[in-house]
Amino acid sequence: MVTRILIADDQEGIRSAFRLILDAQPDMTVVAEAADGRTAIDTARTVKPDVVLADIRMPGTDGIEVTRALAGTGIHVVVVTTFGLDEYVDAALRHGAAGFILKRSGPTLLIEAIRAAMNGDVLISPQLTVRLLRQREQPRETSTVVLTEREDEIVARVAQGRTNAEIAAELFLSPGTVKNHVASIQRKVGAGNRVAIAAWAWATGRVEP
Repeated sequence: MVTRILIADDQEGIRSAFRLILDAQPDMTVVAEAADGRTAIDTARTVKPDVVLADIRMPGTDGIEVTRALAGTGIHVVVVTTFGLDEYVDAALRHGAAGFILKRSGPTLLIEAIRAAMNGDVLISPQLTVRLLRQREQPRETSTVVLTEREDEIVARVAQGRTNAEIAAELFLSPGTVKNHVASIQRKVGAGNRVAIAAWAWATGRVEP
């Protein structure tokens, strides 16, 4: 299956560079572009791409608002930006971003972020992941959430950065079963995505960062 992509960035040069990279992949095609957030939202709702690559800072509506507006539509939003500020990362993930990649991370990570999003995973630039881990080295929170033994096993692996496919292989489960468990865990702990599950696991001491 070919992944259909919309590129939202106010710089034409960036959009052209991304298009060249992505159209060269056998499993990807760029179906639309947008130079601002409002256009990105409207175009995404019309074209219905699988993935939107959204810059953070765009004229008018920004990438965070694009992420929020498309949440729950089945369209995965991967934020690709020059600015890896903590508040941007937190806001994007809180509103359901399927990835947060720095432009300087290179084309390979960009491609992998799109594939991860399509697999239900969240990929974050390594530089940002290390910073998030360090921020979580704080006094532990208490939690009254009750997880099953299987959910505990999956939480530990999510916090270690395992994908659904990797967890399925390790626990001898189907990827679909793992996906269902992850969804159940998200509901129980109030997490918007896999990164939030990991953060909860670190903060409550279930897993050591």
